[in-house]
Amino acid sequence: MAPGFWDDKNKAQKLTQEITEIKEITDFVDNIENRLGNASAAVELLETGEDKKLTEELQEDLKAAECSLMELEEKAMLGDKYDGYPAVMNIHPGAGGTESADWADMLFRMYSRWMEKRGFSYRVTDRQPGEEAGIKNITFTVSGKNAFGLLKSEKGIHRLVRISPFDSSRRRHTSFASVDVIPLVEGDIDIKINKEDLRIETYRASGAGGQHVNVTDSAVRITHIPTNTIVQCQDERSQLLNRQTAMQILKSRLLELEEEKKREEIDKLRGEKKDIGWGSQIRSYVMMPYQLVKDHRSLVEVGDVQSVLDGNLDPFIRGFLEKKLTSE
Repeated sequence: MAPGFWDDKNKAQKLTQEITEIKEITDFVDNIENRLGNASAAVELLETGEDKKLTEELQEDLKAAECSLMELEEKAMLGDKYDGYPAVMNIHPGAGGTESADWADMLFRMYSRWMEKRGFSYRVTDRQPGEEAGIKNITFTVSGKNAFGLLKSEKGIHRLVRISPFDSSRRRHTSFASVDVIPLVEGDIDIKINKEDLRIETYRASGAGGQHVNVTDSAVRITHIPTNTIVQCQDERSQLLNRQTAMQILKSRLLELEEEKKREEIDKLRGEKKDIGWGSQIRSYVMMPYQLVKDHRSLVEVGDVQSVLDGNLDPFIRGFLEKKLTSE
């Protein structure tokens, strides 16, 4: 209500956004306090005698308070610059032919199940099927609250150990797939791209999408020559829309490259060395000779491998965020 407050729209919008974020936190706290207050009153009443309905309400209040507290803790752990942004994910199989291609497809299914549980939406912008099964490469964007902040925990090498269904001798195989995650920075990005640095190619889209997709050169491949960064998009129905989507992802990738350069400079000053080879897997999924999924950074373990492959990723995401918070 202050005079002239809305004269500077950018400043006003920034402040109102901060207010909204603070209110969201206080609402969480108020909800937890109310639920615990109700639970405390229910405990006092239950001391005088059993009451099935009151016991159910007590359990409901405690469960709701616990969920709100976990959400509040998660929010506190997601304070980095791009945590609130959508994410761009890319899954690429390692050496191993069909077995690795199938593992890459299994990872995509795992993430899609997790997104469904979270109420997130995703859109595949590029998918290259494997020769026999699985996928050679897939890129998709993820939209949802703190999408990048949650999914950044998945960046790295994922290792699978199982009896391969593609091996007639039923031998145990180890497969690898890399998962890359970057924030999808929407709106104005402070990244300058010279037109002469771009090589733009069009080609006929493949895969699902109907007859229209397969008979027109609507798919777009953009190469940023100085960094050899390649982005493809074939999801949209027109070449123009595919080009716009590809450019947005390209800008996000170039921004991530700039951020990585800054982190590498800081690491050099600290004297740190990072091994980014195939041996540095972040997580192992072992289905044979025992059942275990282990994150090698947070040391979180889950014995039910199938539940993880069905999207039970929250224990690993939370473990990663907690580890990151304590190491900063």
